[in-house]
Amino acid sequence: LPSPELDATIHARATAELLLDRYGVVTRGSVMAEQILGGFGLMYKVLARLEEAGRCRRGYFIEHLGAAQFAVPATVDRLRSYSEDTQLAKPEPMALALAATDPANPYGAALPWPALNEEAGTGHRPGRKAGALVVMVDGALVLYVERGGKTLLAFSDDTAVLSAAGAALVGVVTRGAVDKLIMEKVNGHGILDTPVAAALAAAGAYSTPKGLRIRA
Repeated sequence: LPSPELDATIHARATAELLLDRYGVVTRGSVMAEQILGGFGLMYKVLARLEEAGRCRRGYFIEHLGAAQFAVPATVDRLRSYSEDTQLAKPEPMALALAATDPANPYGAALPWPALNEEAGTGHRPGRKAGALVVMVDGALVLYVERGGKTLLAFSDDTAVLSAAGAALVGVVTRGAVDKLIMEKVNGHGILDTPVAAALAAAGAYSTPKGLRIRA
């Protein structure tokens, strides 16, 4: 194995480049989520020097993530192409299921976790926990799945959105990324006879006496 880089300047620059590659757009939240020594203050100085060297750009690329955002030129161009796409007719909802700890999940890092509605009778809260899953639709968090799937948190009751999220969650199991999910509760209540259950059943989950099961 290569020995650790001892030069602080070289190490800081390598860390900044790693963040640009990992997150696409580096924000205060993404730096803080990594618990980097020196924090955002140090990374800001390093990223500013990379900007001066033409290696990255600084701008307000994504709303609500603060003014200090950095990205490489290719990422900025990609974001601009997405902005142009939003001017076209709205496509079908696009769902993505990820590990809660995946850098591509902005919640709990660049973005705060959304609040549950007042009717949610649960003490569970989302977090970037090993084994947990998140399902986003068009970038918005829709489902948070605790390790093993027994407990879910739902952040939408829109039928079309839940349908897309349900298909994405079932796909995690059918692709073999997770062996199985056994789901019993959503937002602190029994999952059966809920819109979430209907969406999952339509995507291939089947009923058990206590809830729903998804198997490969």
